[in-house]
Amino acid sequence: MHPIICKEKTPNLSRGYMFNEILDEAMDVLAANKAAYGDARIVESMSEGIAVSGKKPEEIRRMESAGFGVRALFDGGWGFASCKNMDISSVRATVLKAVSIARSSAKVKSPKERFIPSEKIQDEYIAPCKINPFSVPLEDKLSLLYKATEAMLKIKGIKIAQGFLESFHTKKYFASTQGSRIKQDIIECGGGLTAYAIKDGHVQQRSYPTSFHGNFASAGWEYVQGLDIADHATETAEEAAALLKAKECPCMDDATIILAPDQLALQIHESIGHPIELDRILGQEASFAGTSFLRPEMLGCFLYGSPFVTVVADATTPNGLGTFGYDDEGTPAMRFPIIEEGVLQHFLSSCWTAPMLQGSPRSNGAARADGWSCIPLIRMTNINLEPGDWDYQDLISDTKHGFLFQTNKSWSIDDKRINFQFGTEVAREIKNGKLGNLYKNPVYTGITPQFWRSCDAVCDANYWELIGILDCGKGEPVQTMHVGHGASPARFRNVKIGSSSRIG
Repeated sequence: MHPIICKEKTPNLSRGYMFNEILDEAMDVLAANKAAYGDARIVESMSEGIAVSGKKPEEIRRMESAGFGVRALFDGGWGFASCKNMDISSVRATVLKAVSIARSSAKVKSPKERFIPSEKIQDEYIAPCKINPFSVPLEDKLSLLYKATEAMLKIKGIKIAQGFLESFHTKKYFASTQGSRIKQDIIECGGGLTAYAIKDGHVQQRSYPTSFHGNFASAGWEYVQGLDIADHATETAEEAAALLKAKECPCMDDATIILAPDQLALQIHESIGHPIELDRILGQEASFAGTSFLRPEMLGCFLYGSPFVTVVADATTPNGLGTFGYDDEGTPAMRFPIIEEGVLQHFLSSCWTAPMLQGSPRSNGAARADGWSCIPLIRMTNINLEPGDWDYQDLISDTKHGFLFQTNKSWSIDDKRINFQFGTEVAREIKNGKLGNLYKNPVYTGITPQFWRSCDAVCDANYWELIGILDCGKGEPVQTMHVGHGASPARFRNVKIGSSSRIG
């Protein structure tokens, strides 16, 4: 028997509550109190996390949650309230609380603030899923992880072998005073491995398919099956052990580096994804190392990267963690350019912030909330580096001397999102167009626009990978969001590199 920790378990709405009645009641109360606008969300969610170390479970948890949140706009002032109890009287009291807060907020509103809501939409979105991960027996999941960790522990030098699986199921029911009624049903899952090699007080790690518990997608258990976790266990452990004997990454001020997709994902996330959030740009959000070095007047003219850099925000990317039908303001998912051939084109916006940009009155669908108890904030969707036209082997062959950086290990970036340092689990030397020696503790540093302007090659769509990130933090109180980043390997010139044991 294995312990399962259950927290915040509540009845399933689809079985016990008439959610249409709840939403209708919320809209009626908003209308009766003459709210200029209002919306309500019912969210029920379930998550499961499994972590094993060696042949022992470290964590097995199942969490369920359901609740109701409502926003009200009154004379330019916002109010938000939420509750777990979804009987009609509790819902009515929650809506009245949101209206009261909105009326108080209206006394200190900014004259520049406007809100242009999404148009009326009545629709249902169900994310593709072949095998519901919650239907897979726990014993089968543990067996998969144990098979992988057992294989990793057979490699000399491996002292800790960990395996991870996580699954999420979210149902949302949205209504607005515009007349919108939207239902969404999204399943996500994934997992991965990490092997730790230890000798004489030194520790090295290698992860598969990427670090921080692995890779994740908006898909069913078939995605986990496609990762072939157990089949990659031995190779992952062998590389961790090999890093114990590897040399420290050399220090250079003008290195040529190629970033693998799993590292590019975090590079995009931190140095493009967060800086383009319009609430940070407007000074409305500053937590978690955040405002931004960008300004509205830079749109259409600022050289963010080289002509090889085209980045899109795409909430329609198949299987992306930032993929959905509609955001939490009822705005349809969309795809649009962020950077086009190096030039900054758009920011991520919401119904509240978009009207503050000249010529951009409508939201581009980036407002999302971490569950029913949180107000929507501007969040990344899938922020993807578009493929170039290089074959990967040709790119390696074309690189006389450089380094391939793979799999993020650490990161640091300043409050303006402009000065950064990233560490990876491994670097591989490229010499005379061939991959060679492993190096441990590699880091590289840069200044955001200078770094992206130094990109001179991006591999084609055959090498494009989509990475799912589970823990993007923002806001106070903090909200955690799932986002995605797609990229092919890309090359950058004149980059400062070194070893984490030598530079801070």
